[in-house]
Amino acid sequence: MLTLQFVPYSEIENLSSTERINKLIKLVKEEKIVLMQGRLRPEEESGLIQKTMETIRKQFKGIEICTIYPEENTKQFFSKIKSEMIKLLIGNRDGITVIGPASIVKEIRKDPNKIMLYTDVPKKRRR
Repeated sequence: MLTLQFVPYSEIENLSSTERINKLIKLVKEEKIVLMQGRLRPEEESGLIQKTMETIRKQFKGIEICTIYPEENTKQFFSKIKSEMIKLLIGNRDGITVIGPASIVKEIRKDPNKIMLYTDVPKKRRR
């Protein structure tokens, strides 16, 4: 069975970087594909990858991660300023981040408006 876990920004906004990383890795180790509102800061994403590399075992083969967010290029000057002010006040909620276990998520492709997630969910043997 494939399980998707939505993590709203409000659930992680008050966590430290280490707590965010640990929460995400815990969910992925439970073989859930995480759909997180917003995105990690670059140093958090690096920390997530580093922590993942440290915990790779036979049962946990790593993660696949992808983030999409609205393009800022098409916005007018005042719209960009307004957008940045909102980010300062309420955090970086734009976009969505997908994180999944490498044993299930075989490939993630993205373009500016969509994510294509290719999975391989092994069938459980009947006893």
